Amino acid sequence: MTVTQETWQHEYITTNGVKLHYVTQGTGPLMLMLHGFPECWYSWRHQIPVFAQHFQVVAVDLRGYNDSDKPKEQSAYVMDEFIKDIEGLIRGLGHDKCILVGHDWGGAIAWSFAYAHPNMVERLIILNLPHPAKFSQGLFNPQQFLRSSYIFLFQLPGIPEFLLQSGDYQIIPKTIQGTAFNKDAFNQADLDTYQKAAAKPGALTAMLNYYRNIFSHSFFNRDWGILDVPTLMIWGENDTALGKELTYGTENYVKNLEIKYIPACGHWVQQEKPELVIQYMREFLVI
Repeated sequence: MTVTQETWQHEYITTNGVKLHYVTQGTGPLMLMLHGFPECWYSWRHQIPVFAQHFQVVAVDLRGYNDSDKPKEQSAYVMDEFIKDIEGLIRGLGHDKCILVGHDWGGAIAWSFAYAHPNMVERLIILNLPHPAKFSQGLFNPQQFLRSSYIFLFQLPGIPEFLLQSGDYQIIPKTIQGTAFNKDAFNQADLDTYQKAAAKPGALTAMLNYYRNIFSHSFFNRDWGILDVPTLMIWGENDTALGKELTYGTENYVKNLEIKYIPACGHWVQQEKPELVIQYMREFLVI
C-alpha cells in the first residue's frame, strides 16, 4: 500500500525528564501509537496517513529508542517511568485523553497506562501483546516458556549487546524479516531504518534494559482488575514469540473487548497486514 509522508512532521517534546521524538500528522482528537522491540515510530508508517484524516496521529519513539533520549541507568526503564512518559506526552500535546494504540512493548505500556489512567484512554487498541495477567500465566506453559526464552538471554550483562551488534547490527533486520510470516512486508529501506535506529549510541542497551527490568516492575507483579475501557485486540496468528492461546480468557479482564485474529500473519501485524489492521481499527472506531 502507498505510504504518504509529505505532511509528516518530526517533533520533540520533553516530559518526565526525557526528550521524546515523535512523528505527527493530522489534526483533531489524539491517536497515540506506541511501537515495540526492536523498532521505532516507523512501524506505524502504513497507519499514520490513514488515521491522520480523522485524528492528530502521534507515533512516538519510546525512551531509549531511535531519536528519543536514552538514559544510561537501567532503573530508568521500568513501567512506572513509561507510564509517566505517556501521561506527560498526552498533556504536553494539549490533550487530556487519547485513543491509545500499542504493539509488542508498546502494547505492554498501553495496557498498563489504561489501568493507571483509564480516564485518559478513550479507546484502547492492542496488537500482538497479551493482557499482562495472561502473559504471566502463559510463562508457566512449557511451549510459551520456550518461545519467551530470549527474555532470559537478555538478562545477561553485555552478551546480548555483543550478539546484536555483531556484523554491523545485521541481526536486527534479519530477526524482523526472519520471524515475519509475510516476508515481503519489509523492503530493504524498512529494514535499514530499524538497523540504523538500533545502532544509534546507547540505543541497544536501552532497548535491552526494558527486558532486564521486566520481572521486577508492575507489569507482572500485581493483581489485575477489570478494565473498563473499550478495547480491541488484533492478533497475527503466526506469531513465533507469543502463542495465540495467550489471548484466550482476556474477556475475564476487560469489560468491553473485541478480538480480531489475522491468519497467515506473524508478530509484526501492522506491517505484515496493514490493510486489514486499518480495516479493523476503523470498524472499532466507527470511522
